[in-house]
Amino acid sequence: MEENKKNQEATSRRSFLKTTAIAASAFMIVPRHVLGGKGFLAPSDRLIIAAIGAGGKGKSDIEGFYNSGKADIGFLCDVHDSRAAASVKAFPKAKYYRDFREMLDKESKNFDAVSISTPDHNHFIQTIAAMQLGKHVYVQKPLTHDIFEARALTAAAAKYKVVTQMGNQGASNDGPRQMKEWYDAGLIGDVHTVYAWTDRPVWPQGIAWSANRAEVPKDLNWDLWLGTAPYKEYVDKLVPFNWRGWWDYGTGALGDMGCHLLEAPFSVLNLKYASQVEASVGSVYVDEFKRGYFPESCPPSSHVTLKFPKTNKTQGDVTVHWMDGGIQPERPEELEANETFGDGGNGTLFIGTKGKMMSSTYSADPRLLPLSKNKDIKVPERFARVKGGANGHYAQWVEACIAGYGKKELSSPFEIGGPLTEALLMANLAIRGTDVQRRDSNGKISYPGRYTKLLWDNTNMKVTNFDEVNQFVKREYRKGW
Repeated sequence: MEENKKNQEATSRRSFLKTTAIAASAFMIVPRHVLGGKGFLAPSDRLIIAAIGAGGKGKSDIEGFYNSGKADIGFLCDVHDSRAAASVKAFPKAKYYRDFREMLDKESKNFDAVSISTPDHNHFIQTIAAMQLGKHVYVQKPLTHDIFEARALTAAAAKYKVVTQMGNQGASNDGPRQMKEWYDAGLIGDVHTVYAWTDRPVWPQGIAWSANRAEVPKDLNWDLWLGTAPYKEYVDKLVPFNWRGWWDYGTGALGDMGCHLLEAPFSVLNLKYASQVEASVGSVYVDEFKRGYFPESCPPSSHVTLKFPKTNKTQGDVTVHWMDGGIQPERPEELEANETFGDGGNGTLFIGTKGKMMSSTYSADPRLLPLSKNKDIKVPERFARVKGGANGHYAQWVEACIAGYGKKELSSPFEIGGPLTEALLMANLAIRGTDVQRRDSNGKISYPGRYTKLLWDNTNMKVTNFDEVNQFVKREYRKGW
């Protein structure tokens, strides 16, 4: 009997997820009234949240919602019990699950919203499943692992009419709003070039997959952790953090820091979809003469150039440079030798026809260059600030959920977070293209280079000049997912 019950539950979860995947892949968004109308709201006007991912970043996200003073944590879900232990202890009344599908199946009438703080490769299936139940969603950055998934969630947000927010907290800082005011006032003229850089990765990249198998920790459900990714035997030190450097699960330095550093250019210049992208990457040598070839792993460093079409805020195309692995752009001549560029390891630089401005991580501490200009700025405040800045990013979403769809402004709803994520994933397409073997017109294979340029058909979500990389636009999920 017990075995039959387990099989029935497993079949239910598979059927639930299959229905979700079919609807998402076809962009068929079911009207919310079919699913029971708007999400349940507590009589006390407090938001009841179900959290998928309760350790690490999930823990701090949960605390951020709770500290808003208007949210209760009703349910916790994590595949790794020890990672979730602190949240379980902090919220003893929250019912705990390992399988998010089981939680959504059994408890959907008992919560209003879902927070998703899991590895990148499972963001989409968890988010679309919650949205199909009419639940508001908060999803950690990057929004998705693949371009197709980002486009699908952007469409889903408009169709389901639930409150959405991507977890790039810097979008709620004062910095982007102040830079918009400076730019709109004409202080730096027309921006044509932007640089963003980071000292990430701070995890291993550009390496071979470990040959040393390890025993799966007893408190970790490895199959659920893998989710949509291809099955592999467990290896030590991948969980809980180093997955970021592997394409099956993470999106590299761009996925970790890109949303934080490129949010300001998107916000200030109204950027949306790139038309072309090119990349060069650093190499790892296995010995003095032989360069390593590790296509499963993100490279140790990269320089990506994205071209964006003219917007209503620019006079022409905008070129955005992304640099990671410690690579930085040339220091502006307006910056004195002992003055900090960005925040040292990370930053964003806008170059306009009349001047320059820069900011630190999370678009914090915006400054005009030279720094002496900042003493006499007299530009009126035109954009409302988010109370609490980056910390207020959580409360902003909670309050918007309680108010209902379309009632309150958000810093990073999916209609903003989706295109921003797509830009990062476009950059990753070019990076991955440096590791893809090409075939010429005669079918001869050429070895991967360290540089590639891609032309993008945005309507059809397709690279037009290098078909081999289109396999990464929409990946194949593992059977059963």
